[in-house]
This record gives sequence, structure tokens and C-alpha cells, in this order.
Amino acid sequence: MRNKLLTTSLFAAAALFTVAGCSSNQAVKTTDGQTIVTDGKPQVDDDTGMVSMKNAETGKTEQINRDQLKSMGELDN
Repeated sequence: MRNKLLTTSLFAAAALFTVAGCSSNQAVKTTDGQTIVTDGKPQVDDDTGMVSMKNAETGKTEQINRDQLKSMGELDN
């Protein structure tokens, strides 16, 4: 019983750290000089070339064409 509880606790902790590690903010720089801070990692649609992201400042989901992006990088939280 004790081993089962310990194993379950370890799996729960590992899952929590995995989810927390994936939710870091990103800085997206556009070709026109704008910087957008996103809440989490932007999602790229390879079929349409659009990048979807949640703006950390406004909370709204935005899309931008991949051709209009200069760089994307993870921010230190």
C-alpha cells in the first residue's frame, strides 16, 4: 500500500512539473518592429502558415502570418 502511494505521488509530481515547464511566456518579434509577449508557446499551422498565440497583455488569441515574424524566443519567468 505504501509503495503504491509513493509511486502515485511521484507520477503526480512529474506530471505537474511537465505541465509547468510547458507554459513559459514567449517574446514574438515581427518584421515591423512590434514585440508581442505570449502566454505559452505559439502554435504554428503548417498548412496555412499562420501562427496562433494568446497575447499575455490582453488575454486575446491572435493570429499572424509566419512571413511577418522575425523571431520567437522563450522569456525567463
